[in-house]
Amino acid sequence: MTELLKTYYIDIENRVIHQTPEAAEWHFKIFAPEEEAAKISDELRKNYNADLKTYVRSHIPFLEYHHDPQNDEYDEAIEKVYEMIYRFGDEEAKEHIERMGILSEEQKQS
Repeated sequence: MTELLKTYYIDIENRVIHQTPEAAEWHFKIFAPEEEAAKISDELRKNYNADLKTYVRSHIPFLEYHHDPQNDEYDEAIEKVYEMIYRFGDEEAKEHIERMGILSEEQKQS
């Protein structure tokens, strides 16, 4: 059975997925089943929550960046978002992510 793919427009800056391009400014266009779009939305939410944690942590001057699990959490969530966008994105989205150089070959294949 084939899954019904829908078109979604992802606004990375505001961490939102829209179903119409007119809804807001968007950065990436993807074609994905609803379930996968929901997973991307969850990862965007995780990234937002991790971002808030890094903001709070940044106000503690004696904590070093490389010993900061909040930054790791942020990085993991945003990488997962880009991995999923790469998997379901149109050619323009894939090319953009390729130019960013943030995904390993293994991540691109998953």
